[in-house]
Amino acid sequence: QVQVVESGGGLVQAGESLRLSCTVSGLTLYDHALGWFRQAPGKEREGVSCISWSGGLTYYADSVKGRFTISRDNAKNTLYLQMDSLKPEDTAMYRCAANLKNYCSGSWLWGSGFGYWGQGTQVTVSS
Repeated sequence: QVQVVESGGGLVQAGESLRLSCTVSGLTLYDHALGWFRQAPGKEREGVSCISWSGGLTYYADSVKGRFTISRDNAKNTLYLQMDSLKPEDTAMYRCAANLKNYCSGSWLWGSGFGYWGQGTQVTVSS
C-alpha cells in the first residue's frame, strides 16, 4: 500500500523560510518523478515544483522560481521543498505527489500523471 505523508508546514511571517518534507512508502522511488502542489481556499490547485527520478531535472512554477528549491533523497524515500522569502500569497495547503513515470512531463503543472497524493500540510504566511 502506497502512503504519502507531508510534514513541516506552519505559520511564519513574510520573508521567513520553511522546509517541507514528504515521505513516500510502498513505492520504489527511483521509478517516480515527484512533485509539490498547493491549493489556497477558493482557488484552483497549482503546481509548485517537480523533480525527476534522479533529482537531475527540476521544474518550478514562475510564482516560486528563485525562492523555492525542490530536492529528494531516494535512499530515505523523502522529498523536500525549501521555501525561502515566503510571501502571504504562498499561503495554501501543500501536497506532495508521486508521478506514475520517472520524469516530469510537459503538463506536470496541472498534475498530469501524478497517481499518488498525500493529504497535505498547511503553510500560512502572515504579512
